[in-house]
Amino acid sequence: MQNLRKQLNELAKAKLLSDPEVIETSQKLDALLNDFERLIKSKE
Repeated sequence: MQNLRKQLNELAKAKLLSDPEVIETSQKLDALLNDFERLIKSKE
Protein backbone atom coordinates (compact mmCIF):
# COMPACT_ATOMS: atom_id res chain seq x y z
CA MET A 1 0.00 0.00 0.00
CA GLN A 2 2.77 2.40 0.92
CA ASN A 3 4.58 1.87 -2.38
CA LEU A 4 1.42 2.35 -4.41
CA ARG A 5 0.56 5.51 -2.47
CA LYS A 6 4.05 6.87 -3.09
CA GLN A 7 3.80 6.01 -6.79
CA LEU A 8 0.44 7.77 -7.02
CA ASN A 9 1.80 10.90 -5.35
CA GLU A 10 4.76 11.00 -7.75
CA LEU A 11 2.52 10.49 -10.78
CA ALA A 12 0.11 13.18 -9.62
CA LYS A 13 2.98 15.66 -9.33
CA ALA A 14 4.27 14.86 -12.82
CA LYS A 15 1.02 14.46 -14.74
CA LEU A 16 -2.52 15.72 -14.87
CA LEU A 17 -4.91 14.04 -12.45
CA SER A 18 -6.97 12.99 -15.46
CA ASP A 19 -4.04 11.10 -16.99
CA PRO A 20 -4.94 7.42 -17.53
CA GLU A 21 -1.88 6.24 -15.59
CA VAL A 22 -2.82 8.38 -12.58
CA ILE A 23 -6.41 7.13 -12.70
CA GLU A 24 -5.33 3.50 -13.01
CA THR A 25 -2.93 3.77 -10.09
CA SER A 26 -5.56 5.51 -7.99
CA GLN A 27 -8.05 2.74 -8.75
CA LYS A 28 -5.51 0.08 -7.79
CA LEU A 29 -4.86 1.83 -4.48
CA ASP A 30 -8.61 2.19 -3.84
CA ALA A 31 -9.14 -1.52 -4.46
CA LEU A 32 -6.26 -2.44 -2.17
CA LEU A 33 -7.58 -0.18 0.60
CA ASN A 34 -11.07 -1.64 0.21
CA ASP A 35 -9.70 -5.18 0.46
CA PHE A 36 -7.71 -4.21 3.54
CA GLU A 37 -10.78 -2.67 5.20
CA ARG A 38 -12.84 -5.80 4.44
CA LEU A 39 -10.12 -7.95 5.96
CA ILE A 40 -10.02 -5.86 9.13
CA LYS A 41 -13.81 -5.90 9.48
CA SER A 42 -13.98 -9.66 8.96
CA LYS A 43 -11.64 -10.16 11.91
CA GLU A 44 -13.80 -8.12 14.30
